[in-house]
Amino acid sequence: MSISFDSPISKFLKDKDISGFKEALKLSASDLVLVISGPWRPSVEVLGAIRSELGKELYLKSESGGKNRDLKFVWVSEFPLFDGLDDSGNPISAHHPFTMPHSQDLDLLETEPLKVRSSAYDLVCNGWELGSGSIRIHSRDIQEKVFKSLGLSITEAQAKFGFLLDAFKYGAPPHGGFAIGLDRLIALIAGEDNIREVIAFPKTQSGTDLMTGAPGEISSIQMRELGIKYTKELQGGQKGNDGKDAKS
Repeated sequence: MSISFDSPISKFLKDKDISGFKEALKLSASDLVLVISGPWRPSVEVLGAIRSELGKELYLKSESGGKNRDLKFVWVSEFPLFDGLDDSGNPISAHHPFTMPHSQDLDLLETEPLKVRSSAYDLVCNGWELGSGSIRIHSRDIQEKVFKSLGLSITEAQAKFGFLLDAFKYGAPPHGGFAIGLDRLIALIAGEDNIREVIAFPKTQSGTDLMTGAPGEISSIQMRELGIKYTKELQGGQKGNDGKDAKS
């Protein structure tokens, strides 16, 4: 059976490309293939969202509240330590700059930083991220190399994080952490799509607490005690105290 590609992308594909799609995906008539082009991170996020939504709409997913209540847990590990480059060409920390690089990739920090894996991990259940954690850096030498990869000079690193770097000289032990979001776990077990359904006093989408009325107003005296100054834009671009209470 002949299968044609009815898509604007066809003009960018050669016959061998189309044949490759058919063979690799074992396509048959009426199959749908989604192709996206762009930077890796947003591309996979978009395709992942489409995949999850189609799985839900086509009843292909095992919902926790349905007849198939199996909870499928999986550990996801060895995330990239860096996530792309900033405008200056320096790597960006995927999580934070204190995550320990993978022990097998330490030599890549100064040569190919984007290939360095991290000692980070997530616990996922039925597509929900229940918790995440990582092993933290406990070596001054490694921490300085990570800072250097991020574009921080030794002087800048010492000025911003000198307290941490100095503490490492005294032999900080290896340490890490992990925490599970119980509200997510309960929502998953209960078959709810939103964690607000299983929280006793949930906030609204705008962040308002309906029970306490927070955020409320604070007085100018409280603002002075906290060292907060509230200003507003005046005509001509000037700024000044508006003399009114501010939202906390």
